[in-house]
Amino acid sequence: MSYSLITANRNYSSWSLRPWVLMKALGIDFEDRVEPFTKPSNYDEFRAFSPTGQVPVLVHDGRTVWDSLGITLYLAERHEGVWPADEAARAFAICAVSEMHGGFSALRNDCTMNVGVRVRPRPMRDALVRDVARVREIFEQGLEQFGGPWLAGGAFTALDAFFAPVAFRIRTYGLDVGKGQAWVERVLSHPAMLQWEAEALAETWREESHEAELAACGEITEDHRTT
Repeated sequence: MSYSLITANRNYSSWSLRPWVLMKALGIDFEDRVEPFTKPSNYDEFRAFSPTGQVPVLVHDGRTVWDSLGITLYLAERHEGVWPADEAARAFAICAVSEMHGGFSALRNDCTMNVGVRVRPRPMRDALVRDVARVREIFEQGLEQFGGPWLAGGAFTALDAFFAPVAFRIRTYGLDVGKGQAWVERVLSHPAMLQWEAEALAETWREESHEAELAACGEITEDHRTT
């Protein structure tokens, strides 16, 4: 099968990371195409390859498959391992992936993704406290109920892929996820995540609106990106 996955900047694009790390972890070959964010809205330029004007987009067999969840569901019809084999673990994974896809707005807004920095966050709003507590709950439940070391058992699945961007956020902002930290350290050491991080640190471009969002989240204490 010939796949082409279109994603954006490694530093910023949390939605892009989901299908990218899933395909890497499962050994699904694809052409890796990066279309960087160059201004606050790249809608017009991205519309050339994406019906929503957003990334990620998977191109396969003459089809355009958009949205990280849409791509995941498409891949699940063609490849084993996207979802856990165990029925209870699969139900948990599907629900948690859906929750991540449609929720956690405070976490997204108050802890914007930037792989290459460490940040002393501003005092947490109640909504962010709730989001972090829920992330911790999902991590701890998954690890305890299905035995780890991944969130739905012994194999990396879509559930781990969908929370992979959260792992970067947890490290960037020093968020407390209790016993879930064991999973955070494991996923951050996955070869695919290390590749994504290395490419993020090597990026030389900066996009002003993303950098402004980062500054609003707190004080940068470390910046490991190429300057």
